[in-house]
Amino acid sequence: MARIIAVIPARYASQRLPAKPLVDLLGKPMIQRVYEQVQQATLPTRVVVATDDDRIAVVVRKFGGEAVMTSPEIKSGSDRVAAVAREIQGDIFVNVQGDEPLIAPEMIDEAVRVVLEDPSAVVGTLVRKIESTEELLNPGVVKVVVSADSDALYFSRSVIPFVRDVHDQSQWIQRHTFYKHIGLYVYRRDFLLSYAAMPESGLERAERLEQLRILERGCRIKVGITQHDSVPVDTPDDVRRVIDILQTKR
Repeated sequence: MARIIAVIPARYASQRLPAKPLVDLLGKPMIQRVYEQVQQATLPTRVVVATDDDRIAVVVRKFGGEAVMTSPEIKSGSDRVAAVAREIQGDIFVNVQGDEPLIAPEMIDEAVRVVLEDPSAVVGTLVRKIESTEELLNPGVVKVVVSADSDALYFSRSVIPFVRDVHDQSQWIQRHTFYKHIGLYVYRRDFLLSYAAMPESGLERAERLEQLRILERGCRIKVGITQHDSVPVDTPDDVRRVIDILQTKR
């Protein structure tokens, strides 16, 4: 059996929402909400929070979670996961964003299966069909185009592909199937360590999307399609939205 380690990167600093992992969501810090969702997935054998701040580590250990300290100089989530992979033995490492308190455990298992079911896949991720023009045109929603072999061709904050013969963008989703990227990555350990050693790429800097470092080096990212959605928390408005959703589940 493959040793599958789910790692939740959690930085204290955040430009739009300071101390984001510790934001209170109906009596629990966000990092605990994420951790508990990941624990419900069936395929990971271990769940670890990778943080750069003692305050987060203390909170994680207080609710019974495992925390690993990593350098505050690390820039991206996957680089922080790689730091954990150097210290912890595992075959496959899952990067679960620390700002996804409502992530469906089924999504984590779906993403892991993308790699488990394709021995040639060194990286896997998920996409979901875009269902509204608002979502399509939102630069905060990362779009992805996928090959016939289920490999990611490109990720962008812009709308891709461009529908040339339809001038009204509100009609685009009737003419083409667009996908948004779910920020959930699954890596085979050896590739993860080599990826972290790659310098930041030009496309990565331009779009501020870490996965473009992989494509720009000519490596594959295998894609699975999910029916589940997620609600990332980046702003105070997102916090209120998540709290509203949690209240409806009580």
